[in-house]
Amino acid sequence: MTEGIERSIADTERMVRHWQERAAEKAAKYGQMQQRIEQIVVTESSRDGAIRVTVGSSGMLQSLELAESAGNRPMAKLGAEIMRTVQLAQSKVPDLVQQVVDDTVGMDDPAAAHMVSESRKVFPEPPADADEPARTSGLQEMQVPVEDDYEPPATPSAPGPQPPRRRPVEDPDDDEDFGSGSFLR
Repeated sequence: MTEGIERSIADTERMVRHWQERAAEKAAKYGQMQQRIEQIVVTESSRDGAIRVTVGSSGMLQSLELAESAGNRPMAKLGAEIMRTVQLAQSKVPDLVQQVVDDTVGMDDPAAAHMVSESRKVFPEPPADADEPARTSGLQEMQVPVEDDYEPPATPSAPGPQPPRRRPVEDPDDDEDFGSGSFLR
């Protein structure tokens, strides 16, 4: 009977050791995956090369480089081209995340598959080329013209009425208005 108990204890110890080894191996793979994902960097340039952006795995802009030729554009167009180039770079992050997941823990792991799925939800699709018609949601944007009726105040050419002067403090020891002194005396 004691032999059966000893064998059962030995089997349990082997099973626990095996679980511990698998857990340590999985933790190492997750650590490697995290480290590699944090190192993802995507650099993209505009069609004419005047704009160059770099984003990290979080999609945050890490650098923006503008060539001298970029300054010749209207600001609205320059801003739109910068945003398009950033979105183009961001749109490549999910594929790189999936590649890292495939190389480390594999897409069979539910948590890793969820992470790739969330990455695809967060980052935009590559923007449509300016030459292609943009995909729309069916909604139309309404443009409302704004009339600028602001007129700057006229500057007086002759001295006008003077602003009122401050009343001098009559009695420095008068505590009723707490004038320039402290009310804690």
